[in-house]
Amino acid sequence: MSQRVAYYDVAPDGMKIMMDMEKYTKTSKIHRTIRELIKIRVSQINGCAFCLDLHTADARKMGETEQRIYCLNAWNECTYYTPEERAALELSEHITLIPTKRVPEDLYQRVREYFDEKQYVDLVLIINQINSWNRISIAMGNTATEK
Repeated sequence: MSQRVAYYDVAPDGMKIMMDMEKYTKTSKIHRTIRELIKIRVSQINGCAFCLDLHTADARKMGETEQRIYCLNAWNECTYYTPEERAALELSEHITLIPTKRVPEDLYQRVREYFDEKQYVDLVLIINQINSWNRISIAMGNTATEK
């Protein structure tokens, strides 16, 4: 991986906060498959090749299928995502594109059909965390490299 700035060295306290949030999101009751699908979909929207490369590899290691990974761009036209996954993906798109999409009440209610109040907060934090990672990665010039 190449990058513009060795940001973990330059700002270790800030990066520790990011890593602490990452640790927290992994302790949530949000299933790890949903967490990875969120990370991939948000990274697609943001155009973060580095994070796409990382999270699609992680999803494959967890047993995620190529079909479900490839079709995340069109998840709402596919029948093989669960209702919980669909709600989380829709919320992910709305939060990532918040200036134009917002989070309308009907979406909030749909998400709450599958996730309790704490899980809703955790979903929002997971979505914000990957948005932050995407922005850090892109701003720092991280690139995906062939393995």
